[in-house]
Amino acid sequence: MKPLTEQEIRAAFVNCTKGEAKRLTVPRDLAEQRWDDLDFLGWRDPQAPDRAKLDGSPVGVQLRSSDVGSWQMRRSMCSVCVTTHTGGVSLMVAPRSGKAGQQGNSVGVYMCSDLACSLYVRGKKDAGIGARLHESLTLEEKVQRTVANLAAFIAKVTA
Repeated sequence: MKPLTEQEIRAAFVNCTKGEAKRLTVPRDLAEQRWDDLDFLGWRDPQAPDRAKLDGSPVGVQLRSSDVGSWQMRRSMCSVCVTTHTGGVSLMVAPRSGKAGQQGNSVGVYMCSDLACSLYVRGKKDAGIGARLHESLTLEEKVQRTVANLAAFIAKVTA
């Protein structure tokens, strides 16, 4: 992924108003991001812990995560990167863009709670024992699958 500026990130959001995009908290550590290891930039808003953002450039999506519940201590699989976690997967819900979103329509995806899918796929971050199932896919194929799964979710948001 190419490095992004704060202005590029704010301009990319498709499911919030320009005012909301202007007010959202952008990571302060953009210069330190491991851009070569990222397929998308994902972060939690420190001022609103239930909110998360994804920027799969050139599309940004604002998300809300589900409330913490006892079900989250079960082993669950991320629908984007196919990593299993105990308590590390959340239902992320995004308002749809345009008129559908204004009417309250949304779509959801089960995703790594820390939005670090790219790092889990590449083995740069460990989700614990049994987190990565044995697959015959190459690393490049796993990355392509992750990107395709994220693109499919974003397509639902923007449809």
